[in-house]
Amino acid sequence: MTDNHPIPSQRGTLAHLLPPSWKAQITGWLAEDTPSFDYAGFVVGEHARTATLWGKSAGVLAGVPFFDEIFAQCGCAVEWHLPEGAELDLSDTNPKHKVATVTGPARGLLLAERVGLNLLARCSGIATQSRRVVTLCRAAGYTGIVAGTRKTTPGFRLVEKYGMLVGGADAHRMDLSAMVMLKDNHVWSRGSITEAVAAARAVGGFALKIEVEVRDEREADEAIEAGADVVMLDNFTGDGVKVAARSLRERWQGKKHFLLEVSGGLREDNISAYVCNDIDIISTSSIHQGTSHVDFSLKIEQGQARNAETVV
Repeated sequence: MTDNHPIPSQRGTLAHLLPPSWKAQITGWLAEDTPSFDYAGFVVGEHARTATLWGKSAGVLAGVPFFDEIFAQCGCAVEWHLPEGAELDLSDTNPKHKVATVTGPARGLLLAERVGLNLLARCSGIATQSRRVVTLCRAAGYTGIVAGTRKTTPGFRLVEKYGMLVGGADAHRMDLSAMVMLKDNHVWSRGSITEAVAAARAVGGFALKIEVEVRDEREADEAIEAGADVVMLDNFTGDGVKVAARSLRERWQGKKHFLLEVSGGLREDNISAYVCNDIDIISTSSIHQGTSHVDFSLKIEQGQARNAETVV
């Protein structure tokens, strides 16, 4: 990562970003998984147990505060043996890595187990793919911002955006209230780019950036002239991006300040072709949509069989 764009976790603790509502989300996930009787919990009871969290596939560890809270709400505590953002070091001779130790009542461990593992697997998968794509772009000489998109899973956005940050990518806008992004449907509905930008500025004021998605240089020129803060070159070819970005920079130099973003169809196997330092932001949903999961398991240590309880 360049000095201009350090990994977010180097600037502070990412858990401090989380809003007050995030713990209520976890309560909802646990309620969804156990909506009535905990039949298997009846089998194991409340006896104190120790379990080991194993990492079983390569990847970047992400989702630690969520995992902690899931188990805390079930009366358990987690001791981590790796920091968030660490890469799991696996090999043929070391096929799994001891990631954390979890202690608490047996029933609590098993109530939290699947919710915690699913979350950790998904968040870590996004962090892993984010780091991979950022690394590819840096290796190709890119010094700008690599970002995700708003194509997140409903109800799981906070976790997915968090995973991007752990992996070193920019989370882009969080939601429709975070920035004004005017796409083709907005422009067509309003009548023109100029009219759409003016309407957005009237309500967004000075505090919100306005981004406009464009299909060619003519539309980009209109967006810049109208006062767009960010111009997205959407679904261009790699060569087309380089030509358009250079042309726009030369034509508007010293006249208007704007950022250029490229997006649309960018993946790990083609993103290097789009690297161009006339572009400020490369955004792609491939770092969080359809990514592989990182495999984790939670195993209660053997030899802790509970004493039989007297049934009256």
